[in-house]
Amino acid sequence: MQARHAERHRTERIGWLRAAVLGANDGIVSTASLVLGVAAAEASRQAVLIAGVAGLVAGAMSMAAGEYVSVSSQADTEAADLGRERRELADDAPAELAELTGIYVERGLTPDLARQVAEQLTAADALGAHARDELGIVAALRARPVQAALASALTFAVGAALPLGIVLVFPEGRLALSVSVVSLICLGTLGAVAARAGGARAWVGAARVTFWGALAMAITAGIGKLFGTVAA
Repeated sequence: MQARHAERHRTERIGWLRAAVLGANDGIVSTASLVLGVAAAEASRQAVLIAGVAGLVAGAMSMAAGEYVSVSSQADTEAADLGRERRELADDAPAELAELTGIYVERGLTPDLARQVAEQLTAADALGAHARDELGIVAALRARPVQAALASALTFAVGAALPLGIVLVFPEGRLALSVSVVSLICLGTLGAVAARAGGARAWVGAARVTFWGALAMAITAGIGKLFGTVAA
């Protein structure tokens, strides 16, 4: 019997990786932008810190809630489709077998071979075969609301803590420049790491994350500067 060679695929990471990258990216961008906007309005270090911490807490909770609601909707849809498929298998198994056979024929198998494959997969796990090949629901990619919510909230908090740490460490007169530079470096690193974890080119991930982060921070800082000038 031929031994199976070990393979490493990245699709099983999609659920938590997407939520984690989104959380960390949003944590850095939103908090850095908030800090820059408040700092540009010539607020004190204490005011900048209070705004940043409030943004961290509110953002982490918002990310958790948003991910949970969004992914729960996906999970509900998957559960409804599987329930309907389960009823169809119970009510008309021959029609479901013919449907599965037709799917394999469309994918390139001969009708006889497609029928044999459909019969064997149905005998082994009829619902699993229809979930995978008819509905496109794969166990590794199933919606996991709690996992997505926790990953997103945690990584948002970690990302948001980076610009806040800069506020604590660097002199008040250099806050804007320090937060901008360090946040963009962190965003580029995050984009590169996420791209590599997903099997893509690191520089592409770094470039797109850095660009949108820089744009968000520039716009927010500009608005803060405008309001600071008006208030003065």
